[in-house]
Amino acid sequence: MPRFLTLIRIDEQNLTPDTPFPADFEERMGALMEEITKAGVMLDTAGLLPTSEGTRVTWSGGRTTFTDGPFTETKEVVGGYAFLQCKDKAEALEWTRRFLETHPAEWTVGAEVREVQEM
Repeated sequence: MPRFLTLIRIDEQNLTPDTPFPADFEERMGALMEEITKAGVMLDTAGLLPTSEGTRVTWSGGRTTFTDGPFTETKEVVGGYAFLQCKDKAEALEWTRRFLETHPAEWTVGAEVREVQEM
């Protein structure tokens, strides 16, 4: 079965670690995580620390450069990921839609779903 990497995109300026979560958010997210795990779809998932804790590594012009975060020039950053094993892309998109819809309506959270190239 194909595997998919879902990159969860957030606006780090609007969703900070101290952004309040609605009271039922953890319950709704927990129920979805339990369902997706029991379905055998979820291989791994995690949130990422803020970009202030990260470093970008770039190879250009024959040299490597390192840039410490935060990356304020970037509005949207990867805030987490999910590694899914699904029968097809449509199933991966459905699980991703359900994940995004678990979040409060006033938030803006996106996802990029990419199939993993098997070697």
